[in-house]
Amino acid sequence: MTAPIPTRVHYHRQTRELELGYADGTTYRLSAEYLRVFSPSAEVRGHGPDTATLQTGMKHVGLTNITQAGRYALKLHFDDGHDTGLYSWDYLHDLAVRQEANWADYLKRLEAAGASREPLGIPVRQL
Repeated sequence: MTAPIPTRVHYHRQTRELELGYADGTTYRLSAEYLRVFSPSAEVRGHGPDTATLQTGMKHVGLTNITQAGRYALKLHFDDGHDTGLYSWDYLHDLAVRQEANWADYLKRLEAAGASREPLGIPVRQL
């Protein structure tokens, strides 16, 4: 099953949320932090479930740019320098509809690792 393609993509800079709107009127808002920790890149996912890297300290991450990759995906450019991995329409839709469960699982993994969403240093962003 192929996910719908958003008819609207908008980044809300102040709340650091990517809004996806669909033809049926459904909208989702995904935080930049959520998108960053669930990046489809090999750097985050590894090359299999046992090689994934838990992303920590991403609470204040934002987006600096969004570019379209063909007709099938977005490339998100994060202000921490991360810009690898393509967010296909299917993957973005899956992240949107499974957001609550994914986030709860992420928080459990952070707790189990004794890690935090808070960055270790002072966040510095490009203006």
